[in-house]
Amino acid sequence: MNKIFAFVGMCGSGKSIGCDVLKEMGWNYIRFGQITIDSLKEEGKAVTPENEKIMREALRKNYGMGAFALLSSPKIDAALKQGNVVIDGLYSWSEYKILMEKFGSFLTIICIHASPRTRYTRLEQRHILSEDTDVRMRPLTRDQARARDYAEIENIEKGGPIAMADIMIVNESSEEELKQKIKELADETGKNL
Repeated sequence: MNKIFAFVGMCGSGKSIGCDVLKEMGWNYIRFGQITIDSLKEEGKAVTPENEKIMREALRKNYGMGAFALLSSPKIDAALKQGNVVIDGLYSWSEYKILMEKFGSFLTIICIHASPRTRYTRLEQRHILSEDTDVRMRPLTRDQARARDYAEIENIEKGGPIAMADIMIVNESSEEELKQKIKELADETGKNL
């Protein structure tokens, strides 16, 4: 039986790294945030932290707080038929409830946690890579990161899925240590399938 891992956590915590590990292990990958990037590109708008915030909130206004789960649901269904699925960026409480209702027995919520100090340092040190056409790993200043944290907690119910995570992984160390924790988790889960 195929499984879904949905990663939650604040920006810069290590969710994308965790997802990359599972992608390398053959898991199907779905990124909720890609809907925001694609919507900005379709409208001919620059991909900036400010425009992303406006677009995320507009999508939620138009589709409800569960927008990204609703819009991604057909992709998740198709990917789950092919194998295990990893979801990058489950944010809102409504999205959490939609996914739990639809995929509950297949779904494991994994929170990657790092302190604001650690995350803000990581975000400041990020570099945009030319091959990152999906704009997954963009740098943010401390002020931009803090503003994003506040907006996500206050405007999109981000704390709920973090609080309800099935598994918490603390990521205050190296990227290699995080990758090893994710591999061990995937291996252990595979044994239980």
